[in-house]
Formats: sequence, structure tokens, C-alpha cells
Amino acid sequence: MNAEASKRKPAFSVCVYCGSRPGDTPEFAAMARQVGTWIGQHDGQLVYGGGHNGLMGIMADAALAAGGRVIGVIPKALVEKEWAHTGCTELHIVENMHERKRIMAEHADAFLALPGGIGTLEEFFEVWTWRQLGYHDKPVGLLNMSGFYDSLLAFLGSAVKAGFMNDWQMELIRTGSDAELLLEALVQAAGMTAPTLRLDQI
Repeated sequence: MNAEASKRKPAFSVCVYCGSRPGDTPEFAAMARQVGTWIGQHDGQLVYGGGHNGLMGIMADAALAAGGRVIGVIPKALVEKEWAHTGCTELHIVENMHERKRIMAEHADAFLALPGGIGTLEEFFEVWTWRQLGYHDKPVGLLNMSGFYDSLLAFLGSAVKAGFMNDWQMELIRTGSDAELLLEALVQAAGMTAPTLRLDQI
């Protein structure tokens, strides 16, 4: 990525949560590459956890190769464990996980969770919780590739039926199996909302 492109204001900024492992089939890598490429090709900015391993690194490399800006945010304790991506347009090395997630949220217009493990799920649920509490009004998406999140969505449906959640909370997230269509929907929704960000109250 050339210096001129790195200084250009992006058309949008998407924070993506995904695995620091590549998964057990090439489909996961292809999906991460597609997401990163789409963001770069549409003059966007990727905000993510700053790692070079797994889906995180594949996605970041694809975004950079397609001309996008990439902001990585990683705690000091994870620099070696997740192999911080030194090729990011901006790499923020922070003190702790809370600071990491706050900075990622501040730089994002929308959020998207790809397949991943416990860290991905924790970040997805937290940003969704923040939205339902009114700390932000940015769109939140869940990419359900090849039915990866079918069982999770079924569980959430059972939580609604059991009276622990309401339908409106489920309506705060957008789900889809097509990466490009879901990204388009999130970016469009982000452009239609007035920014609300009160993370300093958390």
C-alpha cells in the first residue's frame, strides 16, 4: 500500500472479529480473504485485533493487497502469542483487552463477526450488548458461513422463547451467509445512523 493511499480518508470503517486460527477447511480462509478484499476494493478501512495468525492475518493481508487501510489493535501480552501484524497501516499496541476493544469500537462504523473461537464470540456479544444498552448505535453483523453459527442462533432463539431475551434484541444484529451482501448491508446501515458512542460510561 502506498503512502498516498494510507493517508486517504476511507469511505467507511468496519471492525471485524474472527479467529486467530485458520479453521479446518480452506473455506474459512477463502471467506476471510473475500472480506478483506471487499473492504479494500471499496476504499474501506478494516479494524481488527492486530494479529498475523489465522483468519485475522489472511483478512488483513487481503485488505492491504486490495488497497484498503488496516488498523490493528493488540495488547502487549498478545504481541508474541498472536504475532502482531507489523504491516498494518496503523498498529496500536495497548495495555489491556478493554483498551483494545474500546479503540476498535471508536474507529468503526460497523461491526462484523466471522467464524472464530471464544475470543470472537466474547467480542461479538460485548459489542451487541453495548448496542442494546445504548452505548452505540452502529450496525452489528454475524457472518453465518456454511451454517457455522446455526446452533448459536438456535440457542438465542430458545433464549427468546424462554423469556430471557426479546425479539427486538435479536433484530439489533444482521445475519447472513453471503459476505459481500452482508458487508454492503452493514455499510449502508452505518451511513444512515447518527453516531452515538458513549464507551466512556462503560
